[in-house]
Amino acid sequence: MNLGKVGDVVVGTAGDVAGSVVDPKAGLGKLRSAITPRAVVLLGGGLLLGYLVARRRS
Repeated sequence: MNLGKVGDVVVGTAGDVAGSVVDPKAGLGKLRSAITPRAVVLLGGGLLLGYLVARRRS
């Protein structure tokens, strides 16, 4: 991922979240289309890594 476009992704995601508050059906549709097996694996790996780092620090 190009780090120069991270801000665009963050702003787009914030807009999607705000739009899902206004129209929950459309928000769920976007969420379903965004969830891919790769995204689930990356999210799970990030959560596990964060847990292990937090556990080690305490």
